Amino acid sequence: MGTPQFAVPILKALLEGDDEVVAVVTQPDKPAGRGKKLTPPPVKLLAQKYGVPVLQPQKIKEPAFLEELRKLSPDVIVVAAYGKILPKEILELPAYGCINVHASLLPKFRGAAPINWAIISGEKETGVTIMQMDEGMDTGDILLMEKIPIENEETAGTLHDKLSHLGARLILETLKRLKDGTLKPRRQPEEGVSYAPMLRKKDGLLDFNRPAKELACLIRGLDPWPTAYAFFRGKLIKFFRPEALEKREGAPGEILGLERDGILVGTGKGALKIKEVQLEGKKRISAEEFFRGYRPQKGEKFTSHP
Repeated sequence: MGTPQFAVPILKALLEGDDEVVAVVTQPDKPAGRGKKLTPPPVKLLAQKYGVPVLQPQKIKEPAFLEELRKLSPDVIVVAAYGKILPKEILELPAYGCINVHASLLPKFRGAAPINWAIISGEKETGVTIMQMDEGMDTGDILLMEKIPIENEETAGTLHDKLSHLGARLILETLKRLKDGTLKPRRQPEEGVSYAPMLRKKDGLLDFNRPAKELACLIRGLDPWPTAYAFFRGKLIKFFRPEALEKREGAPGEILGLERDGILVGTGKGALKIKEVQLEGKKRISAEEFFRGYRPQKGEKFTSHP
């Protein structure tokens, strides 16, 4: 059971592994792009390529869907970013239960957007937890866990890819050890619980009164979606590839100039170097191209409103 690109390497590992994938459950096709064309989830495309039956219930508790699931008689259900909370009747259906591939070191960052929030929060490491699901939100017992470092210039996009491939490797190890009887589930610690709520576009609006270090983490954590933004001469501008410079100062939002590979911007503490930007309706460009094309004047600012 999975839906977005994160689940694709995990499904591929299962399809090419030793166990039979009897079906794939994913979200219904949704309109996407400017033409709002009905688009299948990435997981569905992969399942079809391998000739595996695909189920796309509108509601997870539909009697017809639950009956179909019972007929499949699965030994285990692997869940990776499916996007809906599973009811008790599904959790208890397989002999080995439902096993979730979660992209954080639980109990940190339970919820919908753990990859983004690990970067936004300034964490130095994250990882994947393989968890036995229960009725709570990411509260089940830990089966396996592996850590990886968060690099200085890591974005949510680059970290997403690393964690999905790590999840693919760990789920195969989990299934093997479940069959061997060598896995010992352990309860999640009660301390250190944090949450990673779903992101919205408005979460990307930058407040330059905040410290440069926090803003840099936010920009990286929202790349590639929903992206961090502010306004320049009344138009929306998106920011990419930031660096926090703690020994530089300037008024919040003030464009301090161009330094080697980045635009220097004042913040509440330190300065922010921005290496790439994208103005409304335009392509992503380097800081140097921005300065050449728009010639920002001394004292001009990026603002939090048009």
